[in-house]
Amino acid sequence: MPVDLRSGCPINLAVEVLGDRWSLVVLRDMMFANRRSYGELHGNSLEGIATNILASRLKRLADEGLITAAADPGHKQRTIYSLTEQAIALVPVMAQLGAWGSRFLPVTPELAARAIALDQGGPEMWRDFMDELRHLHLGAPPVGRSVLAELEGAYREAAGVPGSHSAGVGETATG
Repeated sequence: MPVDLRSGCPINLAVEVLGDRWSLVVLRDMMFANRRSYGELHGNSLEGIATNILASRLKRLADEGLITAAADPGHKQRTIYSLTEQAIALVPVMAQLGAWGSRFLPVTPELAARAIALDQGGPEMWRDFMDELRHLHLGAPPVGRSVLAELEGAYREAAGVPGSHSAGVGETATG
C-alpha cells in the first residue's frame, strides 16, 4: 500500500488507485474486449491513448496489484497482461459506472449496449462474467456461459451488424 495516502477513507483510497481516466479505460478494455497485450490495448483504443500513458498505466496497475504481466510463450517480445482477482472484483463497479453513464450522459447506442445489457443482467450476470474472467485471466475452470459473447451480441445488435444474435467476442470496447 502506498505510504503517501491522503486519508484512510475507502472511497479516497479507491480513487487514489483508480481515479485517473486511463486506468479505468485500460481495465475496461481488458475486461470487456479481452485485450491482453500492449499492441492490442494501444492499437484498438477508442480514446487514442498515447503510448507513454499506456505504458505508465500498465506499470501502475501492475504495481497496485490489479494486473500481472508475463512473457508471451508464443512471441518473445510480447507481454501478456492478466487481470488479478482484485481487478475482477471491480466488475460490479464497472457495471454501475456503465449504467450511470448510459442513463445520464450522451452515449452512442452501440457503445452503450454492453453497459445496458450488463445492467439489465444484474448481479447474476456480473457473477457469471467474473467467473468467465477468472477462467480467461487466472486459469480457473471454464464456465458454461459466455457473458463476453452476450455483451458482444448486444453491441452488434445495437450497431446493426447482421447475425448479431450469435456473435462471439469481438474487438470493440464497451463505452
